[in-house]
Order: sequence, then C-alpha cells, then structure tokens
Amino acid sequence: MPGASRLQTLRRQISALQSDGRATHGVARFGDERIDEHLPGGGLSRGAWHALAGNGLEAETGAATGAFAALLARPLSAHGVAVWVLRRDDLYAPGLSALGLPAQRLIFVRADDDASVLAALEDASRSPGVSVAIGETDAIGLVAGRRLQLACETTGATVLLIERRPYGGKPSMRDEASPSTRWRVSSAPSQACEYGLGAPRWRLELERCRGGRPGNWTVEMKEEDHGPYPLRVVAELADHCMAAPDRFAAAG
Repeated sequence: MPGASRLQTLRRQISALQSDGRATHGVARFGDERIDEHLPGGGLSRGAWHALAGNGLEAETGAATGAFAALLARPLSAHGVAVWVLRRDDLYAPGLSALGLPAQRLIFVRADDDASVLAALEDASRSPGVSVAIGETDAIGLVAGRRLQLACETTGATVLLIERRPYGGKPSMRDEASPSTRWRVSSAPSQACEYGLGAPRWRLELERCRGGRPGNWTVEMKEEDHGPYPLRVVAELADHCMAAPDRFAAAG
C-alpha cells in the first residue's frame, strides 16, 4: 500500500537522523529481518564503534564475545585489513579461521593497558586500508568514546570494542561513552544430533542501539556460506535435528 510504503520510508529517515549521522558509511546487514529491523538503516552501522560484553565468567575469558566479534568482522574485513588489539596473548588464531576470519587478513597488536588499547584502536581506524579493528578493554569514558567515533567517521572503519575484565571486578564501561550499539553475548547450548553436537550457538541481547530498538535472539552458525553473516536465528521450540535417512527406511 502507498501509505504503508511512505510510513516505512519516513521511519528510516527518522532512524538515520536519530543515529547522529553514524550510518553515513552504510551498514552491514545480518540478512535476517528479525535482527536487521532492530538496527538503524537495517544493519550494523559502518564507520562507528560497537560495544560487546559477556555474561559471568565469559566477561573474563572473552570467549563468546571474541567469537561473535570475529563473525561481525568477517564481512567487514572483506575489503580491507582487520586489526585485533590484545591485552593478553590468548587469542587462538585457528579458531578465528574456523569462524571465517583467517589469520592472513589480521594484524595483531599487543597493548599493556586500556589507554594503550584505545590509542591503538584510534590509530588503526584512521589508517588507510583498515576496514575493521577489534580491541578488548575494561573501561572507556566519554572523551575516549567520542575520539573513537570521530576516527571511525573519518575513514569509514568499524571498531568492535570487547568489554573484558581479565582479573574479575565490576563492569566499568560507561553508558555515556555512547557506542552505536551495545551487545550482551553468551554461549548457548548446541542442538544435540545423532552424530554429536550441532552448530555453535550464541545468545545475543541488543541492549542499546542508537536510532534502533533493543532485542534478543538465539543464533547459530550456518554451515553454508550464504549472505554477509554466517548466522541464522534459531526457532527455540523447533527441532532442527533430522533423523538419519536409514532410520526413516527402517521405520517404514
């Protein structure tokens, strides 16, 4: 209907204004409307920084958030270099490759403290040829967050900032730092099948989205490589594990 189409266009224009100009460099779509419709412009804003945090022990290990960051970086790194700024030497490169982010497309940087992490991310996002930068930090304030956003807007690079507390403690990433999106990521049980466990799963909670709206989903990694992200939203009440063909024959 013409009226509905006009209303949808108006909503997109309002979302673009509310996003404070952060969708200037376009978006990376998840390819599933159940997620994309929550994000301004219908996808993850490029030329902006996004905050990722874990739950419980995962806030210390960074395993679930690191895996999700690698999946987000996968399409973003297709047209440039990815830089990963580490606080500890515990990133498993073969695991990143299994998630579709091979080591040959990565530059690893070791930093000693939060200030060094943020400085490295800012330098990386301003550097020609860098399309995405990932870093882990315990804290970011208003000034550092604004500097990071300006650096992203300058070149169109995207920064994924993982909130990680290697030695425990309370969360300290402040809301006034104002990321484009803030995600809470945790591991989810895989679907048990006859031949072992199914695809890896994560529980995603979009806690905050400038110009969008919060949401939560369980997603799993797709075996086939269709679309920008190898993720599908799981219908939690559905049984995705099919019995083996010979079982059907035996049942007949």
